[in-house]
Amino acid sequence: MLHRSLPIRASLLLAALCLSTPAWSADPIHKETVALTAGKAAHSVKGQIKGYATAEYTLTGKAGQTLSVKLKTNQPSNYFNIRQAGQDEALFIGSTSGNTYQATLPADGEYTVQVYLMRNAARRNAVANYRLEMGLRD
Repeated sequence: MLHRSLPIRASLLLAALCLSTPAWSADPIHKETVALTAGKAAHSVKGQIKGYATAEYTLTGKAGQTLSVKLKTNQPSNYFNIRQAGQDEALFIGSTSGNTYQATLPADGEYTVQVYLMRNAARRNAVANYRLEMGLRD
């Protein structure tokens, strides 16, 4: 009798493992494309992230344009990074440089502004309500 119930138990265990969400599973990423026009008013987005979730705002810029990004948040562990498509290193790391960025873009292409919580807040499942202002100038 024991040998017949073993496959059933193994099947139930496997089903339970498949249905549970492991701690290392991918967290939600909100992705949005932002259309910025040089010289126009800054584009503003409001959002909320919780725990290890992130938000990514992708925009297109040209070499020589000045990109400005400012993050206003209710959570002191809420920051943003800026990455250039195809590059391994970030152009800007908010946790070491603050919540304001303004610099000349090095090349034509796509840039992504990623809003996130530092690990200390993310592991507590903290919530950040934020407003991100982005603008381009020639």
